[in-house]
Amino acid sequence: MSKKLVLALGLGLFGLAGCTQGINPTDMDRGLIGAGVGATAAYVGGHNVAKGAAIGAAAGALCDDVRLCEPTRRY
Repeated sequence: MSKKLVLALGLGLFGLAGCTQGINPTDMDRGLIGAGVGATAAYVGGHNVAKGAAIGAAAGALCDDVRLCEPTRRY
């Protein structure tokens, strides 16, 4: 798998981790989703699954802190 595809999958993890906005997710929710997707992407790409899960978990948990997946505001 090319490095560009792995990078695209990694960026997709950020977006996917924020997809739980309709249920008001916590950092834990986004981290678990990110870990699952990161592990899967690493496995498919033939890379270290534990490292992929760790990167995905960090990306998911921190995506709202860098304003990539801000929670929706309901007034």
